[in-house]
Amino acid sequence: MKSYLAAAIQMTSVPDLQKNLTQAEELIDLAVRQGAELVGLPENFSFMGEEKDKLAQADAIAQETETFLKKMAQRFQVTILGGGFPVPVDSTGKVYNTALLIAPNGQELARYHKAHLFDVNVPDGNTYQESSTVMAGKELPPVHFSEQLGNIGLSICYDVRFPELYRHLADKGTDVVFVPAAFTAFTGKDHWQVLLQARAIENTYYVIAPAQTGTNYARRQTHGHAMIIDPWGVILADAGDKPGVAIAEIKPTRLEQVRRQMPSLQHRVF
Repeated sequence: MKSYLAAAIQMTSVPDLQKNLTQAEELIDLAVRQGAELVGLPENFSFMGEEKDKLAQADAIAQETETFLKKMAQRFQVTILGGGFPVPVDSTGKVYNTALLIAPNGQELARYHKAHLFDVNVPDGNTYQESSTVMAGKELPPVHFSEQLGNIGLSICYDVRFPELYRHLADKGTDVVFVPAAFTAFTGKDHWQVLLQARAIENTYYVIAPAQTGTNYARRQTHGHAMIIDPWGVILADAGDKPGVAIAEIKPTRLEQVRRQMPSLQHRVF
């Protein structure tokens, strides 16, 4: 594993596939111009709208999004995570919320179907029922083992509240974990940063958290603050509340230092 720059992209995705892909391309370009070799896009980056509209367009969204990710990875010669987009599940009328990691040659490296679905009555008056249109993934997230970029684990948004998933990734030898999200503004202000820091600290790995921000559609407000956090819990980059890019260096020497100074994973009893 070498030292390199990673980018967590922050978007305000809307119910318009082409508009979102154009925005994503511009931000990938911005990240690459700043030297990023590993780039993460947020959950729902290619489409964020009403559930019925997402289902109606799911086939087109899935196909065009996957083609886009492979094209961008090849054009910019970087490894790209598409942090979450709908992929239809045969004969169910539902989709998987899918994260896809793509190599610079356009090949798929890892695929993860979001396991924990956001069925929550938020105190701001909004109700979310992700399971009404999304099928939960049945498998723990994969780890892509890379000699250059370190071992990369995948997760999506609401997963961040379930530490056992992240301990599984630690057990697999993960160095860097993606947490692409569309965190609500209401929950994000209290929970987003502290949950990301906790996952980084307790597992002594880097966390890269691309995010949605602003008003996506109707009353849907997202928190923003795409972040990169080091294994000590230090926030290395924060994109604030506007579309943009958080960029930071991923250092194997920092991983080694923190794991030597705080070898908590070696002290587990249960």
